[in-house]
Order: sequence, then C-alpha cells, then structure tokens
Amino acid sequence: MRRTKEDARATRQQLLDAAECVFAAKGVSRTSLADIAQAAGTSRGAIYWHFKNKADLFNAMMDRITLPMEDALCVHAHNEVLDPLNEIVQSILDVMHNITHNARTRRVFEVATLKVEYVDELLAVQERHRQAYVRCVEQMRLGIASSFQRQGLALPVPADVAANGMHALVIGLIQSWLVAPDTFDLEASAQQALAVYLRGLAAPVQMGSAT
Repeated sequence: MRRTKEDARATRQQLLDAAECVFAAKGVSRTSLADIAQAAGTSRGAIYWHFKNKADLFNAMMDRITLPMEDALCVHAHNEVLDPLNEIVQSILDVMHNITHNARTRRVFEVATLKVEYVDELLAVQERHRQAYVRCVEQMRLGIASSFQRQGLALPVPADVAANGMHALVIGLIQSWLVAPDTFDLEASAQQALAVYLRGLAAPVQMGSAT
C-alpha cells in the first residue's frame, strides 16, 4: 500500500511537471489533456485519477509555486516581532529572485500571466487568480496598516489603496520582465521601485535586498 501511494504521488508530480512544459510551449487553451498525458508518458485515465479537469490540473500546478509565496506573506503580516511591512517587502524581493533564478518558478509565472485565456473550461482558473489577488492584497493591506500603526504614523491614503498600488507595481514588473527579460534587472528594479513607492507613502521601512 505504501508503495502504491508513493507511485501515485510520483505520477501526480510527473503530470504536473509535464503540464508546466506543455502549457509553456502551446498555451493553456491549446493544450489538451491528451497532450499532457503523452508528455508525461501516462494515459488520460491517470490524469482523471488525480485531477477533475484541465483547470484543476492547472490550479494544482500553480499551487506548487505560488502558495508557498502567499503563505510567506501571511506569516510576515502576522509576525508580532518583526516589522510587517519590511517583511512583506523582503518576501516580494525573494519572489523576484526566484522568478529570475528558478526555471520552474519563471515558467509557471509565464504560463499564468502570458499563456492563459479565461474561457469556457478555464473559468475556474480565473476564479483562482481572483482569490489569490484578494488574499495577496489583503496581506499587503494588513502589513502596511500594522507597520504605520506600530510607528504611530498616519497613512496619506487608505491602506487598501496603498496595498493595491503596491500589488500593481509588483505584478507590472513581473509581467514586463517576462515579456522582455533581457531589458532590465528584475530584482534591482523591484527593490528600487518599491523604495520609491514606500518613500511616497512615508513608510517606516528599511529596504532590504533580494536573496
């Protein structure tokens, strides 16, 4: 039984690995489950054993990369000792580092931002992206509000406005870099752009550096 469970986990990871590569090569809407099964060296039945449909497979692929990053934001936002905004900024810089230097992370972000269409069977993917956006902005809002409150400072704009601006800045940098990665340094640009944005808020944060 243990071996059977290990085999099942291995097959699931194999399918997710194949999905990453095929989605990146063909785009999500043009990729069929048969394409993924062929790339993984399995049958379509194996896919349906692990995933309900292509959207379910896509979301599971995203979870391997993005959920750990989202979890990091949650941990930092609720840390009682460290400055929450400073920790969120460092998490963002870590994400930029991973996108730049980790091939899997880069590929998944590229698929998610440039090669997915929210049509028909992929409407569930759109809902996942919406939920991820809401969670991420909320953690940024909590971090910004908490940091200013701890320092006894007043935000020049509502915390949700500041959080949406930060989120848009981060996502815009990622998407632009994925389109033209040779045109600028993602890590350095993110650090400098965040520093300027936070100075505009008069934020009490010490800018770190990407790891």
